[in-house]
Amino acid sequence: MADKQLTLKYAIKLSGVGLHTGKKTNINITPAPVNHGFKFQRVDVEGEPIINADVSLVSDTQRGTTLEKDGVKVHTTEHVLAALYGSGVDNALIQIDGPEIPIMDGSAWPFVDAIQKAGIEEQEADREYFEFEENIKFEIEEKGIEILAVPDDNYRVTVMVDYNSPVLGTQHASMLNIKSFNDEIAKSRTFVFLRELEYLAKNNLIKGGDIDNAIVLVDRPEVSQDEIDNLRKLLGKENLDVKIDGMGVLNNTKLHYENEPARHKLLDIVGDLALAGVRIKGHILSARPGHHGNTEFAKIIKDLADKKKKSKIKKFDISTTVYDVNQIAGIIPHRYPFLLIDRITEVLDEGIIGIKNVTLNEPYFTGHFPGNPVMPGVLQIEAMAQCGGVFALHEKEDPENYSTYFLKIDNVKYKRKVIPGDTLVFELKLLRPIRRGLVNMKGKAYVNGELASEAEMLAQVVKENHN
Repeated sequence: MADKQLTLKYAIKLSGVGLHTGKKTNINITPAPVNHGFKFQRVDVEGEPIINADVSLVSDTQRGTTLEKDGVKVHTTEHVLAALYGSGVDNALIQIDGPEIPIMDGSAWPFVDAIQKAGIEEQEADREYFEFEENIKFEIEEKGIEILAVPDDNYRVTVMVDYNSPVLGTQHASMLNIKSFNDEIAKSRTFVFLRELEYLAKNNLIKGGDIDNAIVLVDRPEVSQDEIDNLRKLLGKENLDVKIDGMGVLNNTKLHYENEPARHKLLDIVGDLALAGVRIKGHILSARPGHHGNTEFAKIIKDLADKKKKSKIKKFDISTTVYDVNQIAGIIPHRYPFLLIDRITEVLDEGIIGIKNVTLNEPYFTGHFPGNPVMPGVLQIEAMAQCGGVFALHEKEDPENYSTYFLKIDNVKYKRKVIPGDTLVFELKLLRPIRRGLVNMKGKAYVNGELASEAEMLAQVVKENHN
C-alpha cells in the first residue's frame, strides 16, 4: 500500500532571532494541501510574496542556505526544512515576518517538538519517491567535498567531517533511516570555531549569535583577555560571560553527543536536500559537507527527478477517430447530458482509448465548485466506464439492445484536478478475458500525459428485453 502525503493537524507558532541578521522573527507554519510541498511566505513584505523551497532559488550558501525570488529573501532555511522533512511532513506553508528563520537553540529540535505537539495528518494523495537507480558521484575538489549517492530502500545519510582541528578531529555520523531523524539528529546544534568569530562578525554575520544557540569550539590552548573583549565588542555583547579553559568548548557547554558537530552537518544535509522537492530513497555518503555542496547536489537530484517524471509522461496519438460521438451513441445507450466521451481513437484486442474534452459548458459545473470548476471524480470514472462499455459492445450486431452495469469498483485513485480546457484521454485494458458477460478492466485517465485518475471496474453486459 502506497504511503500517503502528510501535513500538520494544526498551525505552529514560534518566535526567535535570526542567527545572522539578529532580527526577531515570528514564524507560523500552517497545514497545506496535497502536492503543495514546502513554501515560505514573507508576510512582512508588500504583497506577502511566496518563495518555494526550491533549490533553483538558492542565492547564497555562506554559513546557511538563503532562498531568493524577485529580490525577496529568506535566510537560514535548513533547520526548519530538516525538521519538517525529518518529521515526515510533505506539505506546509512557512510564514515569517522577517528575513531569517529564527535560529532557536541552533538545532532543528524546537521545530520538531512543535510539530509533534501539533500533530500530523494523513492526506488523500499518494506520496511519490525519488529512488536512485545507480551510483551518483559529486565532488568539489578545491573544497574537499565529496558526495556519493547509492541505491537503497530507505533514506540513509552517512557523514564524515574533518577540519584539521585538534579539538574536533575527524568525526562520523550516520542516520540509518529518515524515521530516526527526530530521535538521533534533530537536537544537534550548529557550531563554530572561536577563531572564525572575528571574521564572521566583521562580515556582518552572526548578529544573533549567542552561546545559547551555537556550540563554540576552542582549538587553541591560550586565548588572551584582549581577544575575548574584542570579540564581545564585535558581537555587541559586552556583558556576555565568556569562560575559556584551554581547548574544548566555550563556557564548557555540555554536548548532546560526542559527535554533535558531525550530526549537525547531517541535519544540514537533510534540510538542504529537501530543496530538491522529493522524498528520497537512497544512501547519501558525504565527506566534509557544506551548504554549497549540499545544494549543488540537491540540484542534481531535482534534475534527475524531473527527467524521471518526464519519462513517465504517457504519449498518445489522438489524431485518429475510430468512433465519433454519433457512432458512440449508436453503441452505448447514454445521451446528453450523460454521454461523457467524445471520441474513440483506438480499439485493440484487449483495450480501448477514448477522449473527453472538458469544457466550461458541462452542466455539472453550474453547481460543482462554482467559481472554481473541477470535474467530479465520479464522473471521470463514469466516462472511463463508458469507454469500457464501447469496448464490450462494439462487436455486437445489435449493441442498442445491450447495457452494461457496474458490479464493483476498486482501487480508485485521483492524482490531479481536471478542469475546463483539459482533454482527458482514457486508456482501458482488460484484466481478464470477457466471460459470461463479465467485463473486468483497469482504466486510467490522463491529462497532458499525466495520470489524473485510475480505477479497476467490473461490469456485466446485459441484453435488455424491450418487449
